[in-house]
Amino acid sequence: MKTKNPIPTRNLSRRQFLAATSVVTTFLAVPAHVLGRGGATSPNNKLNIAGIGIGGQGGEDIKEVSAENIVALCDVDEDHAAHTFNKYPNAKRFKDYRKMLDEEKGIDAVVVGTPDHQHAIVSITAIKHGKHVYCEKPLTRTVFEARAVAKAAREAKVVTQMGNQGMAFDGNRLINEWLWDGAIGPVREAHVWSDRPTHRGKVPLWWAQGIDRPKEEPAVPPTLDWDLWLGPAPYRAYNPAYVPFKWRGWWDFGSGGLGDMGIHNLAPVFSALKLGAPETVQASSTPVFPDSVPVAAMVHYQFQARGDMPPVKLHWYDGGLLPERPAELEPNRELDPEDGIIFVGDKGKMIVTGWGGEHPRLLPESLDKDYKRPPQTLPRCPQGHYREWVEACKTGSPTRSNFDFAGPLTESVLLGSVCIHNGGDKLIWDSQNLKFTNDPDANKYLHYEYRKGWSL
Repeated sequence: MKTKNPIPTRNLSRRQFLAATSVVTTFLAVPAHVLGRGGATSPNNKLNIAGIGIGGQGGEDIKEVSAENIVALCDVDEDHAAHTFNKYPNAKRFKDYRKMLDEEKGIDAVVVGTPDHQHAIVSITAIKHGKHVYCEKPLTRTVFEARAVAKAAREAKVVTQMGNQGMAFDGNRLINEWLWDGAIGPVREAHVWSDRPTHRGKVPLWWAQGIDRPKEEPAVPPTLDWDLWLGPAPYRAYNPAYVPFKWRGWWDFGSGGLGDMGIHNLAPVFSALKLGAPETVQASSTPVFPDSVPVAAMVHYQFQARGDMPPVKLHWYDGGLLPERPAELEPNRELDPEDGIIFVGDKGKMIVTGWGGEHPRLLPESLDKDYKRPPQTLPRCPQGHYREWVEACKTGSPTRSNFDFAGPLTESVLLGSVCIHNGGDKLIWDSQNLKFTNDPDANKYLHYEYRKGWSL
């Protein structure tokens, strides 16, 4: 299945762009302080968990692990995080996570829910303190950071999990089992989409993209430590256009719909097709602004063969764009406008509705009805994504979205962002040396110089 306009296109209006487009886990060593006497694990013991960045999704993450001991909470915005601070009155409060990690020696594990630009530096600091880490997605803001965080976690042998909760869905695991069973034959192409930052392809946006940087410099709210909020990011004056949550549409802090929902919806593809680093990446989008992510984009990845799996073309769509409707789809069905995946195999297709790989089925409908499901080969996760991480911290059991999986996935997702930011022309990726070989100028988007006083 092919898109009608896969060629990178610059400076299109959103209307023009829409018109032109129809369309693993390992067992980990466990630190002694979460083990019972004689080295035996004590799964009934509660972890001492700290939260860093708890005003938004981080607060929801803390709620999901609140059966453990929530001993410390950190956020740079007292007002935005007040609801979480107040929910756990016995937890010590901090604004600077570095001070918290230095002073609170009894912390076993850390939940990182900061904006993307802080993920790497916070996670690595926690890892250096010997803490297990749960970090929201995407794992990092830059490609270089993703490589560094995965390496640090591997060397420290701490338990990790990235916040792509769909990896715990039964459907996510069925995708693997069916494709590995040959349900649709060898897969040579996949199409993945999300409507973010739009909602069902329409405005208002979840957050602003495709705009210029604001020129106003209002006073910083007294409850917000703006310098700590910026952390390693380049300095810019405070503006409510960035916080809270609106940061996701700005290059300095996030990576738009691709970084947000791409992690969720591309994860099942990377897992089932055993994808590593792409060979090339190419993109097209609505206008690219110096400071903000474009409203809508397509990204095209090429992956080489893996074992007995053939080369794969992977296409990403966001901002309300959709792939071509499969001819095999029943006449009374339309593509889910919010999230979805289409795997294209030699013997048929698989369509997945919902985010994170929730509901897979085969196309055409006759194939879905006739296909004899294979025996279960992957363990299910009835306890859920968060509990999987908690139990792993206590026992050393595996997590499905550990940083060895999350790091390479994040790298590939962010290579798409780099390509968009660079204008969309095809980039040839040298994963081993962490650089593009055909456009050295694009390498500047792989990382940036941290502000003075901040380092990995």
